Amino acid sequence: MKKSRPLKIFAGLLATLLLVLVAIVIFIMTFDWNRARPWINHRVSDSIGREFAINGDLRVKWEQGDDAESGWRRYVPRPRISANDVHIANPAWTSTGPQLASAGSIVVAIHPLPLLHKEVVITDLEVDKITVAAQRRADGSNTWTFKDNGPSTWEVDIQRLTLGDGDLRYLDDGIKLDLRAKASGINEGADAQKYGIKFDLSGSYRDAPVTGGGKVGKVLALTDVHANFPVQANANLGKNKIAVEGMLTDPRAPAGLDLKLSLAGASMADLYPLTGVLLPETPPYATTGRLIGKKSGAIWNWTYKNFTGTVGGSDLEGTLAYSPRSPRPLLTGALTSRQLRLEDLGPTIGAESNSSKATRGKPQNQPADKALPVDQFNTAKWDALDADVTFTGKKLIRTHDIPLNDIQAHIKMNNKVLTLTPLNFGMAGGDITSNIKLDGRQKVIDADIRMAARHLKINQLFPKLESMQASVGEVSADAALAGKGNSVSTMLATSSGELGATVSEGSVSKFILEAAGLNVANLVFVKLFGDRQVQLNCLAGDFVVEHGKADARRFVVDTQEAVINVSGNVDLAKETLDLDVRPQTKGVRIISLRTPLYARGTFTNPDVGPQKGPLALKAGAAVALASIVNPLAAVIPLINPGKVDSIDCGALLAQANKTRNDAKTQPIKKK
Repeated sequence: MKKSRPLKIFAGLLATLLLVLVAIVIFIMTFDWNRARPWINHRVSDSIGREFAINGDLRVKWEQGDDAESGWRRYVPRPRISANDVHIANPAWTSTGPQLASAGSIVVAIHPLPLLHKEVVITDLEVDKITVAAQRRADGSNTWTFKDNGPSTWEVDIQRLTLGDGDLRYLDDGIKLDLRAKASGINEGADAQKYGIKFDLSGSYRDAPVTGGGKVGKVLALTDVHANFPVQANANLGKNKIAVEGMLTDPRAPAGLDLKLSLAGASMADLYPLTGVLLPETPPYATTGRLIGKKSGAIWNWTYKNFTGTVGGSDLEGTLAYSPRSPRPLLTGALTSRQLRLEDLGPTIGAESNSSKATRGKPQNQPADKALPVDQFNTAKWDALDADVTFTGKKLIRTHDIPLNDIQAHIKMNNKVLTLTPLNFGMAGGDITSNIKLDGRQKVIDADIRMAARHLKINQLFPKLESMQASVGEVSADAALAGKGNSVSTMLATSSGELGATVSEGSVSKFILEAAGLNVANLVFVKLFGDRQVQLNCLAGDFVVEHGKADARRFVVDTQEAVINVSGNVDLAKETLDLDVRPQTKGVRIISLRTPLYARGTFTNPDVGPQKGPLALKAGAAVALASIVNPLAAVIPLINPGKVDSIDCGALLAQANKTRNDAKTQPIKKK
C-alpha cells in the first residue's frame, strides 16, 4: 500500500499535465486570433518605430509537418498564419504617401522548432495585392530603415516566396528618379508557364519620361540550388535604354545572377547616377553582353562579360569587372576596338569639336579663336572609383589629316590620380609613346606629360600634300612638360619643360624649300617643269618652355642647297606665334627676293610672309641702280651670291639627341 501511493500521485500529475496540454492545444486551435490584433499591432509598432496595423481578419491554421523531413520532426504540426489588410506607415517627411507598404493578404507558414533557438524559418510567404511607396532623399536617408533597436538575436530565413498583383512607387531624390510599376498575373499563353507576372513601368528620370515593362516568375524558391527565377525587362530612363533577360539561378549562392544585359544611350557618362560607376563622356553608345553577379560575404561583385557594341561610329568589345571595395570601388577590364573613329575619342579626352557637341546636344563652349581645347575635366567625381583598364584600338579611321594608325592605352585611376602609362599611337609609319599623369586631388589638376616620337616618315606626315609624297627621311621628337589646369588649354598655358626634334638624313621637296626662300626664278621653273628632291643633311631643333612660352634655343635645317635658321617663340597661353625664318642659299640664285620671313598671328589665324624692311631695301636698291646707272644693274641686288657653308650635322644631331635624352630622363623643372 505504501508503494502504490507515489504511483497514484505520479499518475495524477501526468494526467493533469496531459489535460493542460490538451487544453492548450484546444485553446490554440479554437482561439480567435483577432482578439490579439491590438496587442500585435502595438508590439510591432513599438519595435519598428512606425505604425503597423492588421486591419483585416487574422487566422492561424495548423497543418501537418513536411513529409520530406526525417524522423519525428515530420509529425510536428506547423502554423499557417494569414492576415488581411496589413499596413506599415511611412515617416512623416515622405511625399510618396502615408503608407510605406500595404497588402491585401499575407500568408506565412512557419517551422516551429527553430523558434527554440531564435530562428524564424518561413517555409512559405505569399503576398498578394501589395502596394509599396518608398523614397530615398538626397542625403541617403530613406523610408525603409526602421527604428534602431540594436543588433537582433533572431535570424529570419525565407525559403519560398510567391508574388501576386501589386503596385510600386519609388522616389529617389538623389538621382531625380520617380519610378512607378504595376504588376499583374499572367493567366494564359506561353508566358504563363515561364513567368507568371507581368509589369509596366512609368515615371520620370531627371525630368525625362520613363517607360518600359517586363515579366518575372511568380514563385521564387530560395532553398533549391537548382532553382531558376526568370526575369525579362526593358526600360527607357532619360537618354539611357536598359534591357535584361535571363535567370536568377541559385539566388543564395555566389553565382546567383547571370543575365543578358543591353545598354544604350547618348553618353556613357549618363550612367553615373544609375550605377555609381564613373565613365567618360562619349558619343551615343549601345552594348550587349552578359551581366554576372557573384557574392562574396555581404558584397556583390559584377562582371559585364564579352560585351559588344558601338560608341559613335566605332565598335567596342571586351569585359569589365566592378567590385564595390572600400574605400572606393574598383573597375577593371580590357577593351578592344577593331575600327576606332578618331573623332569619337574627342569627348573622352576633352577635345571635342563644337560640331560634335551640337550633334550630341551638348553646350558648344569652344571659342572660335581658340585652337587648344577649353573643356574642363570634372574632377569632382574622380574619387567615385578606382580603375585599371587596358584599351586597344586596332585601326583608326581619320576624319582629319592626322596620320594615326592605332592606339594602346593603360588607364589607371587611383585616389583621384589618373595615369595613362602608356598611351601609345602608331603615326606616319612610326610610333608615339607617352606617359601622362593627371593629379586631381587638388582643386586644380597637376599635369605631367612625357612623349617620344620615333621613325615618323616625312612623306606620311603630310598625306594630302602632293609635293611631299616623294620625300624620304624620318623624324624623331621628345617632349617633357608639366603644368596645372583643368583643361588641355590651361595645362599647356602654364606648362614648363623641354621640346625637341631631329631629322637625320633624307630628302625633301625642292619646291617647299624654294617657296620658303622666295627664289622666284626657281619657283616658277619648278611649277612649270616639275619638282625634284633636295638632299636633307639634318634638322635639329629644341625649345625650352617656361610658363607656357616656348623659346627656340636651336632650330636649324641644312640641305645640299640651303641653310635655314629659325628663332623666336610660341606662346601656348596666348596661342600666338612670333618666329623669324632666315634662309641662306648655298648656290647662286638669280632673281631672288631672299629676305627673312616671319610667322606670326594666332594658332587659328597664322600670318606667314616676308619681312618688309629687308625686302624694301632690295627693291629700293634695284630701282635706284636702274634709274641711275643701267637697267641691267637692277638685277644685281636680286642675285644671291650663296656663300653659306654647310653645318656640322654630326655634331649638331649628337648635341640635339643628348638634349632630348636629358629631357626624357630628368625630372621636369616646374617653374
